[in-house]
Amino acid sequence: MSHVIDNRAEQEFTLDIDGHRAVAAYQLEGRTIVFTHTVVPPAIEGRGVGSKLIRAALDSARDQGLNVVPQCPFIAAYIERHPEYRDLVR
Repeated sequence: MSHVIDNRAEQEFTLDIDGHRAVAAYQLEGRTIVFTHTVVPPAIEGRGVGSKLIRAALDSARDQGLNVVPQCPFIAAYIERHPEYRDLVR
């Protein structure tokens, strides 16, 4: 499986699989990262792509000491299911 890339110029984490790109878009506001939406193309759904993308994005936020605002329902649900990330939420 490919690696998640933080495309800071576009403010999105991306993961390319089989010619399709999953995206977790964000806005950086000082020491806070606001995740605005996540898109996983139907062709690669159900393969853990979204979870891998979000896990990498949240790990990156932790490594940078950022607070997380999960505006995106997918990311909010992921954090709810994975309590080890709840401390990141502002």
